[in-house]
Order: sequence, then structure tokens, then C-alpha cells
Amino acid sequence: MKCLQCAKAQLYLDQMTKLLRLLPFLLEAHKSAGTSCMGWKAAEKLIRHWKILRGDNVMITRGKDKGETGIIKRVIRSQNRVIVESKNLVKKHIKQGQGHEGGIFTVEAPLHASNVQVLDPVTGKPCKVGVKYLEDGTKVRVSRGIGTSGSIVPRPEILKIRTTPRPAVLGPKNTPMNLVLEKTCNAKTGRGMPEL
Repeated sequence: MKCLQCAKAQLYLDQMTKLLRLLPFLLEAHKSAGTSCMGWKAAEKLIRHWKILRGDNVMITRGKDKGETGIIKRVIRSQNRVIVESKNLVKKHIKQGQGHEGGIFTVEAPLHASNVQVLDPVTGKPCKVGVKYLEDGTKVRVSRGIGTSGSIVPRPEILKIRTTPRPAVLGPKNTPMNLVLEKTCNAKTGRGMPEL
């Protein structure tokens, strides 16, 4: 008769061998899904509360374009990076494929979010961004730091425009309005109520 510890160890060993057999299949499924691998250390450093938004006027504080200003074209939150319009340009070799021509193209490379600072709307100097609540309870962004005006940094107008427009026509999965407004049960008489 086996002791309890030996039985537990054998059970644990059996589970581990099953997992090791499944590991190649799990890795293949992960790669085919197209998800980006990120370690827990990198995920720990992701910015949780973004104060830089798409459409903000920023100054680049580090890198080859240091001191230049531009407008943020895209924010990549999964990588803590931003793309500034016509800044940090790099040459990219693109292979020819169906529907596009190949060659060497100049594209904007992403910058780390810590390498850009929002410009103060009054002074025009780079500043930190804080959050403040007004008397009526609205939440606004405020310029912070030495030599800043402390004024409100407005939200960019481009954020009001949807990147993917809402469909104007009803699709096959949309429920018709007459079915939505149709009354199927009456609470007073109990007609149409489900039987429990």
C-alpha cells in the first residue's frame, strides 16, 4: 500500500506530463491568434491613467527630434507609446504584395510616452498634466509644473469625431423597430408571461 505523499506526488507528476504534451499545441494556438507576448514585468509598467490624448499638441523631450513640436496621431496604450505626426521618421522596407507596391518608405516610428510632454496652452512650454474638478463637478486636465500657467488643457476636438462611423443602414443582425416596440406580455392579466 502506497503512502499518501507518494500518491500525491504521482498525481502531480501525471498532471505535469499531460501539460507538457499539450504545451506545443497551446503555443501554436497562441501564435495563430496573433496576440503579442508580454511578460508580467512589462505588463506591470503599463500606464493606467493616460493624460496624453490623440490630437494633443506635444513637444518631444528626447531622441533625434528633441525640442520639436507636433500633434499626436495615434496612442498605442498596450505598449506605452505614441506616434507624433511627421516626427521620428524611419525608413521601412516593404515587400510587394497583392494590392500594394513594394519599396522603401518613410514612416513615423512610435515614441515612448515618457519622451513627449503636452504644451501649455497659454505659455507654449512643455508641462506635466494634472486632473482637477471644477465647481460644477466636471473633470478637466490642468497644466502643472514650474513656469506653467495652471490653465485648463482642453480635450482635442478630434476625439469628438468617431474613427469608425456608425452604420447608417440597418444590418442583418439589427432587430427591426416594429419588433422592438411590440408588446408581448401583459403584467395585469398575466398573458404572455413565462411559466415558472
